[in-house]
Amino acid sequence: MEKKYINEIEKEMKLANEGLPQHERNLFSDARPSRIEPLNKHLENFVNWARSRSLWILAFGTGCGSTELRPLMTSRFDISRFGLSGRPTPRQASVFVIGGYASMKTIKRIIRSYEQMQGPKYVVALGSCTINGGMYYDSYNTINRIDHYIPVDIYIAGCMPRPEALIAGFEGLKAKIRKGECDGMNKYADNFDWYKENQKKIIKDWNMPDYNW
Repeated sequence: MEKKYINEIEKEMKLANEGLPQHERNLFSDARPSRIEPLNKHLENFVNWARSRSLWILAFGTGCGSTELRPLMTSRFDISRFGLSGRPTPRQASVFVIGGYASMKTIKRIIRSYEQMQGPKYVVALGSCTINGGMYYDSYNTINRIDHYIPVDIYIAGCMPRPEALIAGFEGLKAKIRKGECDGMNKYADNFDWYKENQKKIIKDWNMPDYNW
């Protein structure tokens, strides 16, 4: 009786992994994220100021998109003086920088990396290819609107943007964080079913073999 009741409830619910084959449901993350609610005004202002002064970058480069990020680490630009530093894993990062075009194969790695990050987290779309597909916009394998699959907080346009443009973009991100306007993570939580439905439309195989993950 109890099992029958549970089955009836599940039929009424729209699950994020609905429509996927059974063998892929374990590979597809349907864990609904939680919103991060703001603290009282004065404390939230201080916390946002502190967050903006200590940002940890996870860089996801698929080509020339990652080229202009490297000079920021050199002594000429010294991005650490702006309170930014790179991290090796999603769970240690708070800023996800995606540079270069996203393809049908790489988008699922982008999604998984984003979902592994701790909150609050922010996304930077770097370069024309990431923002609108760039010169590959009409390719069958190119993702033209990455913000249909994960939320984007800052866009840095160019092909490729110079290091100075990246610094300006990061400063813009920090300004939005201080104002409490970077709400991409909550947007993902509020529109979770919409994002997941878009992801399922283009990703037909959620498996990621160990050798290329």
